[in-house]
Amino acid sequence: MARYIARFMKDVLGENGYEAEICQRSLEIDAASKARAADAAKIKFCEAESVRDWSLHADRVQITESEFSS
Repeated sequence: MARYIARFMKDVLGENGYEAEICQRSLEIDAASKARAADAAKIKFCEAESVRDWSLHADRVQITESEFSS
């Protein structure tokens, strides 16, 4: 099983009028594939944020393989 980093990103408008990309939460996930890591991360995000749908707090999830294995 590989270790992945899931970052939940949101685009927000800053005080300067420019859009910025903000990381709402970062999670480490052990999974067999990137797709399974994304699914597991979405579930954990919803539990941590007490929401039913992760997209209420983030625009997208970025999955990258961790440099350190589990």
